Amino acid sequence: MAFIKTPDGVDIFYKDWGQGQPIVFHHGWPLSADDWDAQMVFFALQGFRVIAHDRRGHGRSSQPGKGNDMDTYAADVAALAAHLDLRDAVHVGHSTGGGEVARYVAKHGKGRVAKAALLGAVPPIMLKTENNPGGLPREVFDGFRQALAANRAQFYVDVPTGPFFGFNRPGAKVSQGVIDNWWRQGMMGSALDHHECIKVFSETDFTEDLKAIEVPTLVMHGEDDQIVPIDVSARLAIKLLRNGTLKTYPGFPHGMATTNADVINADLLAFIKG
Repeated sequence: MAFIKTPDGVDIFYKDWGQGQPIVFHHGWPLSADDWDAQMVFFALQGFRVIAHDRRGHGRSSQPGKGNDMDTYAADVAALAAHLDLRDAVHVGHSTGGGEVARYVAKHGKGRVAKAALLGAVPPIMLKTENNPGGLPREVFDGFRQALAANRAQFYVDVPTGPFFGFNRPGAKVSQGVIDNWWRQGMMGSALDHHECIKVFSETDFTEDLKAIEVPTLVMHGEDDQIVPIDVSARLAIKLLRNGTLKTYPGFPHGMATTNADVINADLLAFIKG
């Protein structure tokens, strides 16, 4: 198992498979690098070098109970990119990981990043504020915190069983294996770090990051995303990107990289090769 140690002493787990142009995958809350299995295998077999890390407090990385802010998350990625000497990389982020990509590319990516992709991503900001009146009310995220603190194990069953993969929609093809894998990944991480990360993904404002990104950026979002609604995220983010393309998917859920991996992989491949 491969790890790097950050300047503040946190061990970050990562996978590094294959050869070729690097693609770096950034996972969502409260998951791990394993959430990208369907993409990692596909792109490795397509001749790319694929890399994915477990964010601090998540998966197999350390559980420090500190450093839960987007600047630190992005700095951890910068440390990994420097350790692996990544150049001409494509950074792909889902949900919270999409915010991490935006912050990393804007602050650390110059000279290292070729393209970026944001899937069901949280930018520009999820929380309802005076400047973001269409955002989600704080009570939504307080509910996440309360459910996690009260019974994390049950909460991590309820999320994938319901809205994350759209399994609560009429006629949905439910996969117990997908639900169990989501629960497994979530329970590997730190309850405290997961709790603190809710503030990070809901309250971080990525407006200036999006404006600063110069590389081609593909924004991909499911139109039936019940976790990060498209109107408060992708449809606003695309207006801030100077070199962005928006691709939306009718009926696709937040977890579309798993439920609709064939479509997402093909579109990512076309973007990377384009």
